[in-house]
Amino acid sequence: MLRKISSVALGAVAFAIVQAAGATGLATCDSGAPETWQTQEKLTAMLKEKGWQVRNVKVDGGCYEVYAIDDKGERVEAYFHPVTLEPVKTASE
Repeated sequence: MLRKISSVALGAVAFAIVQAAGATGLATCDSGAPETWQTQEKLTAMLKEKGWQVRNVKVDGGCYEVYAIDDKGERVEAYFHPVTLEPVKTASE
């Protein structure tokens, strides 16, 4: 019985960790330690200079995930490497 409880508990913990990470799998960045990342504010400023209206920036898969309206007026979900701020291709591209 104790063994069954342990494996169930471990499964629940593993599931919670995956859910907390919240990664969509659309993009993954080998970005290293967060202390080496450029700020979300710098990325937002860079995109605003290009005519984007940034709605939200969050971390997903080690990348910055940006929700915005681009310079053509289209809604976009884009990923950027947090160290270089270069665009990252997604699995769907």
